[in-house]
Amino acid sequence: MSSGLDVRRVPRQGRRAVTGGGAPPRAVPGRHRPGHVPGWLAAPSLLGLLVMLAYPTVFVVLLAFSDSSLARPLRGSTGVANFVEAWQSVAFAGSLVRSVVFAVAASLGTTALGTALALLLHARGTRFGVVGTVLLLPLVTPPVMVGVAWKLMLAPVGGAFGGVFSALGFPGANPLGDSVGAFAALVVMHVWQWTPLVTLLVFAALLGVDEELREAAALDGAGRVRTFTHVVWPVVLPSVLGVLLVELVVGLKVFDLVAVVTQGGPGLSTVVTSFEIYRTGMRGSYEIGVAAAQTLVFALLVGLLTTAVTLLRARAVRADR
Repeated sequence: MSSGLDVRRVPRQGRRAVTGGGAPPRAVPGRHRPGHVPGWLAAPSLLGLLVMLAYPTVFVVLLAFSDSSLARPLRGSTGVANFVEAWQSVAFAGSLVRSVVFAVAASLGTTALGTALALLLHARGTRFGVVGTVLLLPLVTPPVMVGVAWKLMLAPVGGAFGGVFSALGFPGANPLGDSVGAFAALVVMHVWQWTPLVTLLVFAALLGVDEELREAAALDGAGRVRTFTHVVWPVVLPSVLGVLLVELVVGLKVFDLVAVVTQGGPGLSTVVTSFEIYRTGMRGSYEIGVAAAQTLVFALLVGLLTTAVTLLRARAVRADR
């Protein structure tokens, strides 16, 4: 008796698989495809998502169409009255514009500055190093402390920037007392805090660029600038746009800086939508139903903006391929 496998004893349907020819064997009933997760194994995760996402969303929708206060939610249906009241509010309509302007300015600023810092760090080597670690300090600082520190530094009397303002010919300047200055100061604070995240992510994307592509470009006579624009940047661009999307969402939901530094002032100049929703639902008459309607309108706006950036990133990915 031969110790090897006797092909004659293998059923006809399985001979091709044993001898290495033809199509692969059919899947055996009762076995799962590679990478396929049975439904009963995914059930706990799906249940967790249902509880954590679906239930709060449904509850907010019910609040938006009901007469609700902080003490007595869901007292009765109001139809679209809460949405009409929210849209007729001058403060809320203006906050939508300010949120978009703030998010676009802050996300573009952080992405541009963070990308530039990542390129500088990558030019000195593939290790993040001590300099890169120091750059991450603003990111790990709580937003409340960031607001307090910047508010003290911008104080017209005793502030750290008092000497700078005097040297520029603006003694006693108070950016937080001016509408445009306060809004611009919040953008600068946000950029200062979140630029390190962009630097870290873009630096990681630069490490993923294949060195063989750079060497091939160098052999073809391409200089540093042309290598970057034609080889490195097309590879890194999808990651940069993904970071831009993250920063856009972070900028749209800014709340801590406004609450700590300006409280929405002067006037309504720094009232962004998240802060306006807080004012509507948690101050004064505690109109939770109107605040919920504002939340849904704001969520729709966020969805439109993020969809636009997502489509732009998908286009960049297709171009890279």
